[in-house]
Amino acid sequence: MQEARWGFKLELLKTLVQRELESRYKGSVLGNLWPLLTQLSQLLIYTYVFSVVLQVRLELSGVPANNFAYGLWLFAGLVPWLAFTNGLSQAASAVVSQTNLVKKVVFPLSLLPLVPVCAAFVESTFGLMILIIFVAIFTQQFHTTLLLMPLLCLPQLLLTSGLGYFTAALTVFLRDIPQTLHVVLNLWFYLTPIVYPVNTIPEAFQNWIFWLNPLAALAEVYRDAILVGQIQHWGEWAIAGVVASIVFLGGLWSYRKLRPGFADVL
Repeated sequence: MQEARWGFKLELLKTLVQRELESRYKGSVLGNLWPLLTQLSQLLIYTYVFSVVLQVRLELSGVPANNFAYGLWLFAGLVPWLAFTNGLSQAASAVVSQTNLVKKVVFPLSLLPLVPVCAAFVESTFGLMILIIFVAIFTQQFHTTLLLMPLLCLPQLLLTSGLGYFTAALTVFLRDIPQTLHVVLNLWFYLTPIVYPVNTIPEAFQNWIFWLNPLAALAEVYRDAILVGQIQHWGEWAIAGVVASIVFLGGLWSYRKLRPGFADVL
């Protein structure tokens, strides 16, 4: 019985995510090709601006020494960040934007914050595939560490889902949460070594960055797997997994705790 319920929820989640993706580009000529084209343009723009125009050069272990190295390195860190921020920003309003579903007794409300999170993750895979192809072109090889990508993405999904549950529940009672979240994410971005390498941070603070900021660890592990071909941040990855799991369980608990009041407020 329990397995049948989980199977039903997974199928329903898959259907909702598919509907979400289709609705975003409904009526457009290119349809679902837009995420692919958007992220391809981002990769080309970052590579051109930083590697060609600004001539940014970084001495990073394992990163191919060519004119496009910094653009590829930057985009490798942006892929998990964009999936995280896009999913979380949309998850915060997932409940208040679906009032009709909230008031249906039979609908599993636990799926609502997961829909935008999963949709953003699916869209980010387009950018990930483009990045892998570009890296393969410039390095003439596919790293075997790419096989670890499904495991690398797991902490990212847990962290985004946990914070998505927490912010979605709070937004029902405090509508300032999405705007506040936008400010917090802007600050969080500059506290994460995405546009600058982690070795530019004073060594005394580097461990704290990884302990307190799972996105920092995820950006480095993505770069390890895609660019370097060797996971150099196993410990940081493990810490990110533990923190993400705690955040997920805490977010889910708070969502379930506040869920009985959703229909009354909305």
